[in-house]
Amino acid sequence: MIINTTINGEKIEFDVSPNRRLIDFLREDLHLTGTKEGCSEGECGTCTVLLDGEAVDSCLVMAFQIDGKSVTTIEATDDDLSIIKETFLEEGAPQCGYCMPGMVLSAKGLLDKNKKPNRDDVKEAISGNLCRCTGYTLIEDAIIKSSEKLGDDNE
Repeated sequence: MIINTTINGEKIEFDVSPNRRLIDFLREDLHLTGTKEGCSEGECGTCTVLLDGEAVDSCLVMAFQIDGKSVTTIEATDDDLSIIKETFLEEGAPQCGYCMPGMVLSAKGLLDKNKKPNRDDVKEAISGNLCRCTGYTLIEDAIIKSSEKLGDDNE
């Protein structure tokens, strides 16, 4: 099945099997290995990507479903995502780092829609992402700080 999609700003055409999951397409066909697989059941958020700006679990999306749509992975290099990544590092949010791609993309999805989220907004946005290392406070702090930095850049 031929799909036409945009991945990290680049338009591509690809022949995918109807039973190919998006995570497998990204990792195995496109070699975008920043998207991690955790539970394969949509419960951990490790495989989160943005699909037309919405955070989705790529283990639950079939590759053919991205036809005509745009996907953003952790490898994207847009300015806002770069600021979010840098802020996560500055705030010490990553511990083992396994959940970070999903957390960062969930943060970007939130900040694209809500430039000044409060802590409850942040908690809701990352509620589908599990982290076993940090206890979430550093991640929440990084997202709040990212919103402040992005707000400064946009003013």
